[in-house]
Amino acid sequence: MSTTEQVTELIPDTVARQIVLPEGHRDNDALFEAYRWLRENNPLGRAMVEGYDPIWLVSKHADIMEIERQPDIFTSAGAEDKGSVNPILANQAGDQFTKSINNGSLRILETLTYLDPPEHTAIKDIALDWFRPTNLAQWEATIRDLAKAAVARLLKTDGRIDFVKDFALHYPLHVIMSLFGVPESDEPRMMALTQEFFGTADPDAAREDVEPLTPDAAAKQWVATIQDFYAYFERLLQDRRANPRDDLATIISVARNESGEYYPNEVAYGYFIAIATAGHDTTSSTLAGGMLELGRNPELLAKAKADPALAPHIVNESLRWASPVKHFMRQATQDYTLRGRDIKKGDRFMLLYQSGNRDADVIPDPDTFDITRRPNKHIAFGYGPHMCIGQHLAKLELRIMFEELLPHIESLELADDTKMIQTNFVGGLKNMPVQIAFTR
Repeated sequence: MSTTEQVTELIPDTVARQIVLPEGHRDNDALFEAYRWLRENNPLGRAMVEGYDPIWLVSKHADIMEIERQPDIFTSAGAEDKGSVNPILANQAGDQFTKSINNGSLRILETLTYLDPPEHTAIKDIALDWFRPTNLAQWEATIRDLAKAAVARLLKTDGRIDFVKDFALHYPLHVIMSLFGVPESDEPRMMALTQEFFGTADPDAAREDVEPLTPDAAAKQWVATIQDFYAYFERLLQDRRANPRDDLATIISVARNESGEYYPNEVAYGYFIAIATAGHDTTSSTLAGGMLELGRNPELLAKAKADPALAPHIVNESLRWASPVKHFMRQATQDYTLRGRDIKKGDRFMLLYQSGNRDADVIPDPDTFDITRRPNKHIAFGYGPHMCIGQHLAKLELRIMFEELLPHIESLELADDTKMIQTNFVGGLKNMPVQIAFTR
């Protein structure tokens, strides 16, 4: 490759740092402007950020889908050995710490994120049928009761709340824990662990047992939180194997491999952690992001209230708009040509789902929050084999909440500035101080 080609590929440092560094995600406007710059000027470019491995930033919808549909060419697990790369972007110090405590492997969790087919397929099949819409239909009444209870509690307030901390975070967690069969008294512990899990780079979510501001602090918090999850879910696993119930936790706990033996406990832990964290945090971020835009656009709120049939479309547009899963990483297993770039075996890619969901080549007028958008070709749940197993549950929870909440909202106005979680992985609004006027 010539020096000229290398310069053409290289993304300006200010743009690369805005996207790669967790602190760049505190400023949503600057972040999305950086995404826009990439799409318009260097849609598949190389980021060289100090402290991180060189990576390609993938900003276009079509390129993300091309990578996602080919796990044999673009791996999650690693081009050489399983666990040789991290499917979640971490700095070099963090990856080195993880290897040092995990026998040289970055596969710190036995969960779908770290796997490729056919192993990925076998593990996904454990709970795939449970997450199908036909099975989830039996849980709709239960979820609606939980949504009604959450709205009833909200209506007892004077409407001046932090919509994230006082409302959006609690409902999805309560749903997930109810489906698991976890006692409501344990939910505060799950809430704290989830915030620590996805807030590894956010000072407000730092653990007391991890020294802050060190290069490997995020990785240390990630590992410590996983161990705490393991300790909790070990009790749940053993209980469900001894006392099976009609719940999701039992399906995962009693799953057996081709030899008829239980899967290793770590597989169940990985499932539990993925569902308890991603199934909760992504839904709450989407709910908050959607309500913020409805509040900012009173005519949309009025339209939504007037036509309950819009609820599924509000869900999809909120998912596109918030895109709470910001990235996953992939690695090339062979040389490849993508968007005219010469990709080499071993190159790594940061798939920017938030950017793909603002791609005007696929999404008309992408910077407008449009609750009548049809079709809505968002990729908030990913694409291909790694498409989120819990997408139908998330959509069901969100649809029901919008159906139950919106009839009671006359207006929703910001009472102060919003704040974003400092993370480049999964997250959204951290604070959303609002004044809600209720329709009584």
